[in-house]
Amino acid sequence: MEFDTLILGVATFLFVAALVALLIWAFKAFIGKSSSANFLRPREKRLGVVETASVDAKRKLLLVRRDDVEHLLIVGGPVDLVIETGIKGRPHLGPPHDDVIIAKAEARPVPDFGKP
Repeated sequence: MEFDTLILGVATFLFVAALVALLIWAFKAFIGKSSSANFLRPREKRLGVVETASVDAKRKLLLVRRDDVEHLLIVGGPVDLVIETGIKGRPHLGPPHDDVIIAKAEARPVPDFGKP
């Protein structure tokens, strides 16, 4: 067996192993986590922290949004407490109307640093 053939065989084996690993990763990333109904489409986030405020060294007020409803919580003390629930959240921004005009600014000239 020649040395060149051995090197070519090892390189081919490493290339095939890397290709198999890449295919497995792609399968897990794109197909393994999503169902067939929303294939390659990110799911809309339904839950998020809108705002936080410190009450003291231990406790915080949290405004949490789920869908379009907000809830005010106080956390960090001996007991976490729901202060207010069912706060109507701000509606999501819709697409702009057709009559909205976005102004374009003129490009500034490039400064010439070579002049004294």
